[in-house]
Amino acid sequence: MRVYDAKAVHAALPWDYLIGALRVAHLAPMPISDVVLQSDPAGGQGQFVTLPGWAAGGPVVVKMVGVFPQNATLDPPQPAVQGLVALFDGATGAPLLVADGAAMTARKTAGDSALGASLLAREDVEDLLIVGAGALAPHFAAAHLAARPSLRRVMIWNRTQARAQAVAADLRAQGMNAIVAKDLDVAVTQADVISCVTMSDRALVKGALLRPGAHLDLVGAYLPTLREADDEALSRGVIFVDSRQNMQGSGDLSQAVASGAITWDAVQADLFGLIRDGQRGRASADQITVFKNNGGAHLDLYTAAALAQSDRA
Repeated sequence: MRVYDAKAVHAALPWDYLIGALRVAHLAPMPISDVVLQSDPAGGQGQFVTLPGWAAGGPVVVKMVGVFPQNATLDPPQPAVQGLVALFDGATGAPLLVADGAAMTARKTAGDSALGASLLAREDVEDLLIVGAGALAPHFAAAHLAARPSLRRVMIWNRTQARAQAVAADLRAQGMNAIVAKDLDVAVTQADVISCVTMSDRALVKGALLRPGAHLDLVGAYLPTLREADDEALSRGVIFVDSRQNMQGSGDLSQAVASGAITWDAVQADLFGLIRDGQRGRASADQITVFKNNGGAHLDLYTAAALAQSDRA
């Protein structure tokens, strides 16, 4: 059994390799998966999630991860999401690897959105806006640039500007042209790709401000009570999801359905439909595309399998 710390995970899963591996994985049927979510019995903000997944004729994954938003306020800060991912042989049950959960979550989540952008964003996009400056923000910037190399500028917006400045500085140190967006509304009007990676409970991106041809990537609203984009963003855009299996839990989608702005029929396709079944993605250069990144154990399985395969490449 192999053990991967965070540094080893990131080194073994470069974005081009991971995006390609995720694309190939979506040619197969959806693995069976489940979610067990437990909230802090003491009434705190923390949650613990266990996500098992099993591919037909393939391996088994179990992701064990805590989601603790208050970790950012600790001294020193800790990732809000951390835990372990374990991969097992699907024929014998033998453990194959254990990997750092925060690194695997960062890689899987950003890779998921980058795959969506590679299928839906225009090929000539230049300006990327990252909404949120948490631990995932630098990974999303790098992943989107790998998916769309035409991107020339990265804007970072965060409610706390000092955190946006820190992320922008980190990206510049990696060779990216990164700046702080002081006004979110102005940045939205300038961006070709907008990736929202927050824990917001209110809409941040206003659909009226989206430019024609924009691609909106919604990541953070993984609970029905959370929200990153308003109803107009959902109604103006053509909506895609990573998996239909997990989409009802999304606050962005479920709240827009509840308000009557859209129906569930507005979701055009998921990644399986786009990749395996040949369903249509972007239809024109001016079309606004919306991709809801819901996650799921199947993506943890694909990422862990890619990690195991990276040693054999």
